[in-house]
Amino acid sequence: MTRLRTLALGLVTSLSVAACAAAPGRAADAAHPTVVELFQSQGCSSCPPANANLLAVADRPDVLALSFGVTYWDNLGWKDTFARDQYTQRQWDYARGLGHPGVFTPQVVVDGRRDGVGANPADFAGLIRTGARATVGPQISLAPTEVSIAATAPPPKPADVWLVRYDPRVEQVAIRRGENAGRTLPHRNVVKQLIRLGAWTGAASRYPLPPAADPALKTAILVQLPAGGPILAAARG
Repeated sequence: MTRLRTLALGLVTSLSVAACAAAPGRAADAAHPTVVELFQSQGCSSCPPANANLLAVADRPDVLALSFGVTYWDNLGWKDTFARDQYTQRQWDYARGLGHPGVFTPQVVVDGRRDGVGANPADFAGLIRTGARATVGPQISLAPTEVSIAATAPPPKPADVWLVRYDPRVEQVAIRRGENAGRTLPHRNVVKQLIRLGAWTGAASRYPLPPAADPALKTAILVQLPAGGPILAAARG
């Protein structure tokens, strides 16, 4: 079922990318990166190409590449070592927000606004090229112990402020069972913590940051409309 949905959504993505390419917005840069989220599973044989595409852009300063392991493949031969129910729920939020009847892997979501399969390098690059946000979001200032969000025009509804902690190191995972049995797959920018810090309504706000579970993890902040809505602003430390 996953592969059939992958083919159908690939066609939808190609059409939506073409429609969005001319939309006005702000070009991404290091201070305002395009957020590229990959939802995948180590047990999914269709996922390694999309994962390779994510690794290829992980060092780009204008891209915040994040890898989320989902759990619904865990009973099909191999339990993903990075998957969490919270990340599966995030993907379901995107499915509802983007008008999909269900979830699929691999799935690449760009700025919470558009998505695709991401296994084809050209399609993956096309999704990132359409990553300019329609509006300029709030300024985010990230310090070791807190994050500050500047005042600006209020969002249409209170936005969620997410703390993302991810591992920038390449982690090699030997897969012993399931569709990828016998392969060793590299993973990078794997999300290890996803914490909602609070709501942002347009006023200048500060949020304390909890300590990282591992000092090697990198920190990013997302300001995002709730329930899988668009990402308004992003920053990384």
